Amino acid sequence: MGRFLIEVPHEEEAVACARAVKILQSTGSHYLTNADWGCHDGVHKGWITVDVESKQEALAILPVAYRDQATIVQLNKFGMKEVDDFLRHHKA
Repeated sequence: MGRFLIEVPHEEEAVACARAVKILQSTGSHYLTNADWGCHDGVHKGWITVDVESKQEALAILPVAYRDQATIVQLNKFGMKEVDDFLRHHKA
């Protein structure tokens, strides 16, 4: 299972913020009702972190109206050994 960050942008107008929040919260999905929003800081996007099998599965969580605009990023963590291996590999 992977961990994915879903980023959903929307227009800057207050009504667009309210519409985006309402649409995502009204879907009933636990993931969507717990989205984080950047609107109060001038970043008109919502972020959702999900544990699913694929990017396609992450995208399917969103309402259809937001799928084309969304960005899906697979997340990972690095331990110190992994960082050292990564640096060694890229020096070659």
